[in-house]
Amino acid sequence: MSTSGSRASWRGQLSPVGIAIGCLGCVIITASSVYTALKMGALPWPTIFTSIVALFLLRAFGHRSLNEANVTQIVMSAGSMVAGGLAFTIPGIWMLGLADEVSWVEMLVVALSGTLLGLVCTAAIRRRFVDESNLEYPIGTAAAETLMATQTGGVTGKRLFGSMGLAGLWCVARDALGLMPALLAQLPIPGVSFGIYNSPQMLSVGFLVGGFAVAFWFLGALVGNFGIIVGGPAAGLCDVATAQGIVSSLGMGLMMGSGVGVVLKDILPHAAGLLRARGASAGEKNRRSGLDAGVLGLMVAAAALLVCIGLGMGPIVAVVVVLLAFVTTIMSAQSVGQTGIDPMEIFGLIVLLAVAAFSDASQVQLFYVAGVVAVACGLAGDVMSDFKTGAIIGTSPRAMWVGQAIGALLGTVVAVAVLCTLAAAYGTGAFGPGQMFVSAQASVVATMVSGIPSVPGFVIGLLGGIVLYWAGLPAMMFGLGVYLPFYMSLTAALGAGVKWVYERVCTARGVEDSEEKGVVVASGVLGGESIVGVAIALASVVGGLAG
Repeated sequence: MSTSGSRASWRGQLSPVGIAIGCLGCVIITASSVYTALKMGALPWPTIFTSIVALFLLRAFGHRSLNEANVTQIVMSAGSMVAGGLAFTIPGIWMLGLADEVSWVEMLVVALSGTLLGLVCTAAIRRRFVDESNLEYPIGTAAAETLMATQTGGVTGKRLFGSMGLAGLWCVARDALGLMPALLAQLPIPGVSFGIYNSPQMLSVGFLVGGFAVAFWFLGALVGNFGIIVGGPAAGLCDVATAQGIVSSLGMGLMMGSGVGVVLKDILPHAAGLLRARGASAGEKNRRSGLDAGVLGLMVAAAALLVCIGLGMGPIVAVVVVLLAFVTTIMSAQSVGQTGIDPMEIFGLIVLLAVAAFSDASQVQLFYVAGVVAVACGLAGDVMSDFKTGAIIGTSPRAMWVGQAIGALLGTVVAVAVLCTLAAAYGTGAFGPGQMFVSAQASVVATMVSGIPSVPGFVIGLLGGIVLYWAGLPAMMFGLGVYLPFYMSLTAALGAGVKWVYERVCTARGVEDSEEKGVVVASGVLGGESIVGVAIALASVVGGLAG
């Protein structure tokens, strides 16, 4: 939560006009995010959309600072990931017929606990995962390119906004007009979602990440889908359903092991040095650091009390949830930094299963655990991407963090209100497979409440993730490849392949600034689908309420 700028500079970036615009946008974006997550089983990043809207509205008031626009969009978009964390977990309670055991008060406690933990954890890991790492953060990079292009204009602006427009039109043709399918080149392979995802955004993610990281991602997909799901039944070792359970358990274990590896290798060894460095500081900076630490400590204590008393889980479970939330937010930061993907419900499932293994928590309480962690991880992914944007364009980390806190806390109220309103309007039976609100992720959580499909697979993945990370290999990417549907991994690999060809063609032709041009176009493609995805979501909300 520290910043190199002065107190006046960060407060100038967090202007009253920007806060007002951000809060109004937060209500709209958060409401549409709840609806989108429930209806479509997906949640597009709103960052590019909110960046452009924030800049446009601020300029209407005579404000032209890119940093002020960045902080404003942070306030505007923060609630969307809180909405995703709730929508991807809580409806599973209704699917199991336990609607009478959950109230809006408990939902609010879940959202608030996750928000507090997400904010604290990101304040603690920002320097390590943004300032001191080479993580790409495709969404944050794309947002920075978008903001800078509005000032530079010229060829750079034409490249970015031209590619953005083409990707947006493609998204309209696919999602709004239904002129093309979401999956191309599908093959009927039992248990494997084989195909190419018809998504410019996913291609651009593969392009921006590229190289060794995507290769490991795709290797995980090949091992999980063809090595286990296809190979296991073919060898007579298990049936397809059992193989799918092994793969999901292995993938979760690998990602969990990667997060544990980060803590063991990168966080704990440097904790003492960080404390000594803080102890050696003096003056106003020292007093401010002490105040920051005190505020963060109070937030952690508040989250623990909310889990312990508000959700009735007891002190031991509360401590475990807080500690594992720290591990999983690290995993979220790494995943978003490498791929632009934040599988928040998976992280919630990991902690849910850990709590179920040692406690007598009820089914509803296990959903609460998943919800708290999913909100924390969703917010962490959003915060870290925003920190990356700020690092590129020079926004104060303190202003960004405060903006996230404002938007996220407002988002907790809006998300819970919208979720309860939809349940009251359409009934809790409207949530689940084949219903009005598919709630795909919550359905998976409901299925997993009964336990890990393959405990040996999870343990092997956990140990393997730690070993891979310790060896300097991208264990998180490998785990994502194992867990995610094959079509997503294949499409990202194709995007990386496009980058490989592009770089060699540019080298052969002696093209200057080829890397910068590629990043600008890929960022525009990513942003175009994000913007149109949010616009379609807003239209869906209006249409759904009108209907």
